[in-house]
Amino acid sequence: MTKNALVEVKKLKKYYPVKQGVRDLFSREQKFVKAVDDISFSIRRGEILGLAGESGSGKTTTGEILVRLQDITDGEVIFDDHDFLAKNRTEEKKFRKEVQMIFQDPYETLNPRFTILETIAEPLKIYGMKNQEEIYNKVIEVLEIAELRPASQFVFRYPHELSGGQRQRVAIARGIALDPKFLVADEPVSMLDVSIRADILNLLKDLRDKMGLTMLYVSHDLSTIKYLCDRIAIMYLGKIVEIGSVDEVIHHPKHPYTKVLLSSVPIADPDQIRERIEIDEATPDQINLPPGCRFEPRCPWAKEECKNVDHTLFERGKDHWSACIFEEFN
Repeated sequence: MTKNALVEVKKLKKYYPVKQGVRDLFSREQKFVKAVDDISFSIRRGEILGLAGESGSGKTTTGEILVRLQDITDGEVIFDDHDFLAKNRTEEKKFRKEVQMIFQDPYETLNPRFTILETIAEPLKIYGMKNQEEIYNKVIEVLEIAELRPASQFVFRYPHELSGGQRQRVAIARGIALDPKFLVADEPVSMLDVSIRADILNLLKDLRDKMGLTMLYVSHDLSTIKYLCDRIAIMYLGKIVEIGSVDEVIHHPKHPYTKVLLSSVPIADPDQIRERIEIDEATPDQINLPPGCRFEPRCPWAKEECKNVDHTLFERGKDHWSACIFEEFN
């Protein structure tokens, strides 16, 4: 177990079997989409780890696995010094209380027929809170923490009566109602107006500081990860290709894919120009993955030996790891 880690992921795999077509009926080989393919990382207590990558990289699947919304194909997950999978019913219920998830679209995650009071009260009742006054007071408390003030003006409203930012705050309030240890936030600001995003990110920061929460923040937006997170892991086609502190990875990228992602991040200063690195838009077939480095077919710096390398993370500095065999690429 990594020192001071709340979550430890070891050789995690999530494969989806592909339905066989007519041409495959006589083939004995079962094909898979390798959404998450043999990844290992840890999340330290009180840390916010950013998980970044383009669509199809496996980052959302990884987040859903860590809250047990999806089963794993292989590997091991240790949560709070205990085996993630070896849980009886009592331990499972305790785990569900300690781990919560905030989704991308708050409107889809809130029951339109429930008032805000009923929405947040539901998990409280499931975990044994019965006194109505106590439930009401707890709902008011978490709404205030989520900065929906005065909370009494929101408890009897329905989701459709709230703005997108307010709905996401309700989802966050529900997520913290049971005082969890670990929170997975999957693209929580991507559907919100730019003017509101910073407020939600600041709220997540405050929750970490005030409640001691540990978080996995999943996003394709490196600018929000830079603002919010302590460390960052970059995923590509089911693999982690780079991981390290935000400052190290952002300012000293050691993998070509990271460098390509960074080249597309807008710069606030209009007088500063960042040269965008152009690559092939199409990702490789996720069923028939390329040998060696998976980014090789799109990499502007690829060399012949990249086709034959194993996927290994090399140490490139203090707490900074990269899967590229070349420490400097040009």
